[in-house]
This record gives sequence, structure tokens and C-alpha cells, in this order.
Amino acid sequence: MALRESSEPATPHVPVLGREAVGFLNVRDGGVYIDGTYGAGGYTRLILGAAPGARVIGIDRDQSAVARGADQVEAAQGRLTLVEDQFSNLDGVAHECGAQQVDGIVLDIGVSSMQLDQPERGFSFRFDGPLDMRMGGDGPSAADIVATTSERDLADIIYRLGEERHSRSVARAIVKARTEAPILTTARLAAIVASAVRAKPNEIYPATRTFQALRIFINDELGELAAALLAAERVLKPGGRLAVVSFHSLEDRIVKSYLASRGETRAGSRHQPDVERHDARFITLTKKPVVADDDEVEHNPRARSAKLRAAERTAAPPLDGDLDDLLPRLPSIDDVMRGG
Repeated sequence: MALRESSEPATPHVPVLGREAVGFLNVRDGGVYIDGTYGAGGYTRLILGAAPGARVIGIDRDQSAVARGADQVEAAQGRLTLVEDQFSNLDGVAHECGAQQVDGIVLDIGVSSMQLDQPERGFSFRFDGPLDMRMGGDGPSAADIVATTSERDLADIIYRLGEERHSRSVARAIVKARTEAPILTTARLAAIVASAVRAKPNEIYPATRTFQALRIFINDELGELAAALLAAERVLKPGGRLAVVSFHSLEDRIVKSYLASRGETRAGSRHQPDVERHDARFITLTKKPVVADDDEVEHNPRARSAKLRAAERTAAPPLDGDLDDLLPRLPSIDDVMRGG
């Protein structure tokens, strides 16, 4: 965990479904809240504005996002702490910041608009830049992955994380192209994918799903989400609230399945006396996901795919274990860097 300060101004930002998400947190004076995906500080600003005595712990794995938040830290006059860390460690961050339990957590899953708009970060095919895509500064880049991953594993990653039905053709094209010259820029990768995926008029750009898949894989975004949900279960106090905004079906499916499993009360049977009783850990507050209205979509097209789910923590103790059963079966980054 690393704290960062900077004199850079915070970027004005309107978070997707921000008022709805923060509304579910039921912010109160004296409460401690975690903005697990700080970004440009939009959710944090809404939380701090909802109650003059509320405190926020903001987390972001992107060092530049934490640096840009220095002005907001100063303006909050002791009510905001920013931490450079992964949100899967949000309970550990809370403890290091002196909070054993918290009153609410908000998570906005995926890449931020700021990251997409920075060509040097390599997240978007809209700008030519180095093929990077790392949210933090560590680990293999997208260029490393496309250079070493086997055709079979590439196809699997692109199919499962990008839901690209032409994944085999894309993987084949990437492997062929890298024998001719290294794939080092976003423009070259986008052109390679476009040569393998013939998009119809009015469809999304051919490289969209491949870029999404590589970004999710490199940053282990689904594994991070699953770990963050378990961390939230551990650190939320009884009555504490969790609000999660996701932007595609893979993320939303994990959140939905997790809340459904933690909302069940499973009792043992006289025919199976060894089955342990599990009381509900969460009460779901959104029977259906909350989506953006037409006005928000008009002003922010990214909101079109957003879904918000919220739940309230019960007094039942957290369950041990992991959520690996909710994640796609894929090779690890270490495996693909070894060539499978």
C-alpha cells in the first residue's frame, strides 16, 4: 500500500449512476466509506457532499489517479485518504487507515474514461500508442501477451473475456502477424483484428472485443472483482451497504451470482445432517439492476451499458473460501508468458 501526493488538479468527473449508487450507501455523519475505484473522484465527491461528517478512503491501483486526487484530499480537510492499492485489498487498506469496519463501499468496475483518453496508456484503438493496457505499472503489457501467448490460449482469452465469436480467426491473424514483426502499438493490433473480423454497418468497431479481452486479462479484472466482493463481506459492518456499477455482462454476472449466493439461507437436511447452515450475508436492495435513464445516456454514452446492484450486510459472520467457481476458466498470466 502506497500513499501519494501531488499538486496536479483533480479532473472534473461525473460518475455513471453516481447519485443512484451513493444514494444506496445511505451516507451519514460519522460514517466511513470506501471508494474502491477512485478514478477521478466522482463517487468520492458525492459521498463527501452527502454528509459533512462522512469520511472516505479512496483506493486506486493507478498511481496517476491517486496523484491527481491531491487537491481533493486537501479540500476535504482530513475527511479523505487516498491510497495506491488494488481494490481487492480494500479490507486491508481500511485496517491500515484505522477502520476495522466501514459503513459503505462503492465500486465502479472496469477502465476509466481518463485511461481510455490517454494514448500512452494503450487502452484504446481510437488513438495510436504503445500497446500497454496496464492499470498499474507492473506485470506484462498487452504487447507482451500478444507476443508470447499460444494461438489456442489467445483464442480462448478473446472468446471468454471479449465474447468475440471470431476469436479463432483473430488469434490466428495475431500469431501470423507477429512472425512478420512485433505487435507494439494499438493501431497495428487494431488493424490486425479488423482484417480478421468483418464488421457490418452500424456494428461496433471490429477490435473492440479483443481490446476488452486483453485489458481484462492483463489486469485480472474479474479476479480482482471477486476478491473485492469477499473483502467487502469481511469489512462491512452489519447494516453497511455495498454498491457495484459494472459495464458488461461478465462483471454483472459475477456480482449477481455472488449476491444471490450470499443472500440465501441454506439449512441442513435430516437426510444430510453434515450440511452446514449458512445464514444470509447480504440483503439485496436491487431485485433488478438499476440502469441509466435516457438523459444520462445522452450526456454520457458510456452509461448505456452500466448496471448497478446494491446490497446491505447482515450480522452473519463472513464465509471463508474463494469465488473461483464464478470466474472463466483461463490460463494464468504466468502460464501464457511461458508460451502456454
